[in-house]
Amino acid sequence: MDVRLTTEQRELRDAAARLADDLGPGSVLDLADDDRAARLEKAIAATGWRTLRSDGASGVEVALVVEEFARGLVDVPFSGPVLADDLHSRLTTDGEVADAAALDAAVSSLTTVVVDGLAPDAKGMHGLLGLDGTAVLAGTLGATELGVDLTRLVGGPATALAAVGTVDGEAAAKARALALVVTAADMLGAARGAQALAVEYSKVRSQYGHAIGSYQAVAHLLAEALALVEGSVSVLRHAAWAVDELSAAEAVQAALIAKVYVERAARTICETSIQVHGGIGNTWECLAHVYLRRVLTSAELFPAKLEEIDLGLS
Repeated sequence: MDVRLTTEQRELRDAAARLADDLGPGSVLDLADDDRAARLEKAIAATGWRTLRSDGASGVEVALVVEEFARGLVDVPFSGPVLADDLHSRLTTDGEVADAAALDAAVSSLTTVVVDGLAPDAKGMHGLLGLDGTAVLAGTLGATELGVDLTRLVGGPATALAAVGTVDGEAAAKARALALVVTAADMLGAARGAQALAVEYSKVRSQYGHAIGSYQAVAHLLAEALALVEGSVSVLRHAAWAVDELSAAEAVQAALIAKVYVERAARTICETSIQVHGGIGNTWECLAHVYLRRVLTSAELFPAKLEEIDLGLS
């Protein structure tokens, strides 16, 4: 495995970062700015990135965009649609469509993924695609509501999902591996955002005439959080590469390891960010809790347990 990003991958990452920085919410109040969100939705739709997988993008490239969007708290759907696109591409190439009409109805407009009967990334979406074993299910989205994650809406099917075809076991495992990678990338991006927020605060908040970041008690916390970020980048990059380059079983194993590692690291990083902010870190106005909410939500999507990993991790 060559861990270096190609020129094209770096450009994709940087473009996603710029979009997130320009149009992502810069404060909790910005989450209620519908005009900003509409401009963000229009910009993301124009990129065509929601169909990265069917356009031939690798798991690494998908993970890079997901990570940057989570870092910038992008509050329009991306992870759900990109996973639905991946599943749709596997169905049409690896599976046999049983109900083409139902499938066409589901993917005729914006489509997101459904997990255990819920669509976790549903704002502005219409179609639903999900996987039950090797059976692909499709339907249309019903009502949506705000959940724990303030940057994403949750919805359910308008009617019962219909079976529209199947994928083979290898394709189903690969789809699961990508889903684990995408949710781990989302957690890593949110953790990076929380880390950056804490570092910036430590530079401007002063106590006893000095920035709090100059004190070892704070500096060590931030350094430990940065080490967790770097470790998460390494384990996630390998898992994202494995989606396309290793067997399905090996890809799932790498993705499980990444999900478990990044989940623990991201929660610690977000909690550290809140701690560094002191009292203000526990207020609604501080963005730190928004990052933590996003991490906690992504952790519950396609959950991974340590017991599923047979490499002696603890």
